[in-house]
Amino acid sequence: MNRYISKFKILEPSNLKIVVRVRILKYFTGFFITVFCLLSCVTNGFKYDASGAFEAVEVMVSAEASGKLESFAIKEGDSLRRGDYLGYVDSTQLFLKKLQLLTAQKAVNSRRPDISVQISATKEQILKAELEKTRVENLYRDSVATQKQLDDAISQLNVLKKSLNAQINSLTTSVNSLSEEGASYEIQVAQLDDQIYKCKVINPIDGIVLNKYAEEKEIVFTGKSLYKIADVRNMFLRAYIVSTQLENVKIGQQAEVIVSQRGEEKIYKGTITWISNKAEFTPKTIQTKDERENLAYAVKIAVENTDGFLRIGMYGDVKFLN
Repeated sequence: MNRYISKFKILEPSNLKIVVRVRILKYFTGFFITVFCLLSCVTNGFKYDASGAFEAVEVMVSAEASGKLESFAIKEGDSLRRGDYLGYVDSTQLFLKKLQLLTAQKAVNSRRPDISVQISATKEQILKAELEKTRVENLYRDSVATQKQLDDAISQLNVLKKSLNAQINSLTTSVNSLSEEGASYEIQVAQLDDQIYKCKVINPIDGIVLNKYAEEKEIVFTGKSLYKIADVRNMFLRAYIVSTQLENVKIGQQAEVIVSQRGEEKIYKGTITWISNKAEFTPKTIQTKDERENLAYAVKIAVENTDGFLRIGMYGDVKFLN
């Protein structure tokens, strides 16, 4: 019974007034605190021109050959240099095919005729025919040889010369044909050399390994991602500015990038390398002047991470320099 009486006492007029007064006091206290914070922000203003997060050039390195990944000894977080040899995909079958082509190419080269040797006998015959023609001409002038003998000597010499030309043409055609066949083998060998080279995993840029997607002895295929690497030395801050700031910002302009970490501020020199041509936020059909001014444009500020302090995703502030 006393429990029900206590409940009714709460609803008495005197108690109700106290509850109302307390709630009004709490409301106005929160209101004045909010107004004070807003006034403080307006008075102090913004300390920096823009803010954003750091990004880096990331490269997804993929396999250029199919087969077993025989060697691939890297770990996430490893620092790599451009041109580092990281492993290879099994290339045994490609190498054996290359040996087969090289053997076939040697066989083709062995069938190539030596033109100078082939026509040497015919040249000897022509030399003798010219001597015979000269001897007959001398005899003819002395009226010892007949006209028929002279004509026969000249005819024999002409036949031998034509035979030599035909022989040279035939041998040249054969040599050219075999040379083309040998060149085709050379092209196939070069293709295999390229495929064998692509079995090697060569790091493309300086950077840090972010993710590893394949393991040693795993079967991979062409295009499969092996790892992701990022150039963390040359980073850039993607920040956003409003439309009223566009006229004061240009590509090539210098800037200061400020990073705060555990109460410590670090300042880096930066250069604006890119300004977006369109706003990041789609405007409404009907918009006020304030809404138009609130449209944001992305900019990139290149920063050299000389001390290795900066990390991908870390926040930073920007102060544009005139």
